[in-house]
Amino acid sequence: MAWTIDASSPWLRYGLMLPIAIFSFFCAVITHNTVHAPVFRLRWLNSLFAVVLSLSYGHPVSSYVPGHNLSHHKWLQSPRDIMRTSKLRFSWNLLNQLLFLPMVGIAITRAEWTYTAWARTNRPRWYRQLILESVVFYAVYGLLLYWDWHRMVIYVLLPHLYAAWGIVGINFIQHDGCDANHPVNHSRNFVGRLVNWWTFNNGYHGVHHLKPSLHWSLAPAEHARLLHPTIAPSLEQKSLLAYAFRAFIWPGKRVDYLGEPLELAPSVPDLPWFGSEAKVASNEREQLQASA
Repeated sequence: MAWTIDASSPWLRYGLMLPIAIFSFFCAVITHNTVHAPVFRLRWLNSLFAVVLSLSYGHPVSSYVPGHNLSHHKWLQSPRDIMRTSKLRFSWNLLNQLLFLPMVGIAITRAEWTYTAWARTNRPRWYRQLILESVVFYAVYGLLLYWDWHRMVIYVLLPHLYAAWGIVGINFIQHDGCDANHPVNHSRNFVGRLVNWWTFNNGYHGVHHLKPSLHWSLAPAEHARLLHPTIAPSLEQKSLLAYAFRAFIWPGKRVDYLGEPLELAPSVPDLPWFGSEAKVASNEREQLQASA
């Protein structure tokens, strides 16, 4: 609808851009949910839905899988997690949040390319779906640029960039300062009704890591059953906005979930998160967990 309005006033143009950006972020949340728990039983409907989401979120949906599902979820906050928060080391904590996407974006893009090349032979169905989403997405982007590049930038490109910044950047809020090796204290949760109504219960992030394929509607009950009895109270926050103000504005200090100054381990390069080396590491980890 915004495209059809003659928004000659900058205030009107950017006023229309703001709600589009917010709803693009909500579509990014839906993308996150659907790559973990498909919405439909029929494969072709999920394929079609992924194409629609790609246009709404601003990136081919299938490309979300390598960096998020296969790296971040499986190797949380380790050198094999290309989205680990320890990559950000600014003394001003606000910069860690604002620059999280630019700092991890190259690794995410590299992961997409690497996995796509591997999947062409090893996961052809996923590869074909990615190609479908990409062809439609970039064709529509090209047509919109040709039609009216100025409106395309304001009403499409900038909202999509905001959605990408939001869905990747929330990772910093959800995990920085937590204990990735603890059974329940590995994630920060936001349990307020308002944030979870708008984000499809994605505030319950800890139970999502415990049960990634759990449908989002079941997250509050499973959080109450599995995490609430033993989780550190500081990892159950009522308000996302209030927490963000304390963490990034005032006092704006980077602390762990116990409130102590966060001490980061020495910076290390990314390690392989899939393939033969990662498989060996996964087997070793499972053996250690079994003997513990």
